[in-house]
Amino acid sequence: MNPIIETVIVAIWLMLPAYVTNVSAAFFGGKTPIDSGIFWGKNRLLGEGKTYEGFLKGFSCGFLFGIFQQLFLNSFGLFPFFLVTLFCLSAGAMLGDIVASFIKRRLGLKRGAPLPLVDQLDFVGGAWLLLFLFARDWFIEAFSLDVIIAVIIITPLLHLLTNYVGFKIGKKKVPW
Repeated sequence: MNPIIETVIVAIWLMLPAYVTNVSAAFFGGKTPIDSGIFWGKNRLLGEGKTYEGFLKGFSCGFLFGIFQQLFLNSFGLFPFFLVTLFCLSAGAMLGDIVASFIKRRLGLKRGAPLPLVDQLDFVGGAWLLLFLFARDWFIEAFSLDVIIAVIIITPLLHLLTNYVGFKIGKKKVPW
């Protein structure tokens, strides 16, 4: 197999729990804002788009999808360690998205306003940060420089595609 294609497949496979988490949170959403309507200055702390339900449903979907992957192909380490890896990928994706919302509100950007690259890579950064903190050996072994570069290149493209689909089916207000 072509090494570039193989690297892209590995990158997508390793990031699938974070990808599923990110998509599921947006797809299922919720009603109870994490920031409870609190303002910091003129803007909400996080905004209406970050809800407890979205966080929990997104996390759960990504974590469960990762367990399915683990059963199919031992990708995330041995038991019980793979649970830590999946927790980091799923919770990190949600935390990265929340941090990006916090930053966007501090910049005065409204919900749905684009912030290129941050919008597409926030959840990746969160997942990688938690992996580096709590599953460092696995992260270093699994994410070679080639895989990291592949994730950074393909994630914005996948993110834009899934957001466009979400917009078309009425789950997102904007196509980005």
